[in-house]
Amino acid sequence: MKFEDIQVGDKAQITHRISEKDIEAFVKLTGDDNKLHTNKEYAATTSFKKPVAHGMISASFISTLIGTRIPGDGALWYEQHLEFILPVRVGDEITVQAEVIKKIDRLHAIELKTEIFNQHKQKVIGGTAKVKVTEQLLPEKKEAESNGSKCTLITGSTGGIGTALARKLASLGYDLILQYHSNKEKALQLKNELESTYQVSVYICQADISNEKEVLELLHYAINRAGSLQKMVHAATGPLPAISFDRLEWTDFTQHLDVHVKGLFLLVKSLIGLQPEIRYGKIVAISSQVTDQPSNNLMPYTTAKSAMEGLVKSLALDVARYGLRVNMVSPGLTDTDLNLDWSEKAKLMVASQTPLRRIASPEDIANAIQFLLSPDSDFITGETLRVNGGLIMK
Repeated sequence: MKFEDIQVGDKAQITHRISEKDIEAFVKLTGDDNKLHTNKEYAATTSFKKPVAHGMISASFISTLIGTRIPGDGALWYEQHLEFILPVRVGDEITVQAEVIKKIDRLHAIELKTEIFNQHKQKVIGGTAKVKVTEQLLPEKKEAESNGSKCTLITGSTGGIGTALARKLASLGYDLILQYHSNKEKALQLKNELESTYQVSVYICQADISNEKEVLELLHYAINRAGSLQKMVHAATGPLPAISFDRLEWTDFTQHLDVHVKGLFLLVKSLIGLQPEIRYGKIVAISSQVTDQPSNNLMPYTTAKSAMEGLVKSLALDVARYGLRVNMVSPGLTDTDLNLDWSEKAKLMVASQTPLRRIASPEDIANAIQFLLSPDSDFITGETLRVNGGLIMK
């Protein structure tokens, strides 16, 4: 039985007639040859008058019931309370019963009321058991076997990293849902380029990812076209002006928090809400080197990206039960329009300080994201993959 299929009130029972062979086998196995159990003459001199079967012989059939009926294969019996009420003798027919009285979600376990009755309907043993319900770790379905598994939603698809990623995934046969905020012309150009070059299906959709209603509509749109949506990359960002501390307003912070934190939260919440039976998926968010090495006058951006990293780690814990892996890629200085205000001298200086002697290209970041979307990263979640040429090592 699977844990989710077990209900409080579920019952099972088995019967067994105690025999001399049961006593002999138990003595041989355990070495417990107490005369009360094995010698008629000795038992006759006690208040029991006749030999009494070892109490654990009857109790052992609780294990049989747990291991074969409720929950069955994979059951791990880890706690048992027993009360031996009446003696059981050779010839008695016992009925062993178990009833689910509690489910312990955090442990994937159940609590059972366990009772044993004789042929006269007298209770001979009472108690409770706790059992962990384990299940087979079957191989994950390969991507090609899972409907929609190679369709990926990319937010911020018209940005430098988003565009490079779209080209990378399309070259590998991925169908794509491209979200854009305002640059519809570039989104259409990218769609036409990818469909004509790689013969994949590409859909574009406008949405403000900080707006819950629009995020829900975006996910509806994506799922309707993909069949099921298992992969999502949050690459959306906003303008990145350098603002000195004395000129900062709180709205400068909320603009970044809305995109990087609120947007990611709404995307994941909507994805699960629309696909509650999802059992496998990859979510990648784009962080930034500034969370490890802050830059002057980028406080709102640095704060939002740092908060997003905390959110990703928390999501990795909380949505693992859906089979979702949530990770981050943290680029160093990357050659995109986001860094147009950087002078060539400043870029050369960063490159000279980098062990690999250059700044990142959008394709470098896309390659790292593609790895985290692939089955090769199935046992990675809550991690940050830094792509900075060795400038920062953790």
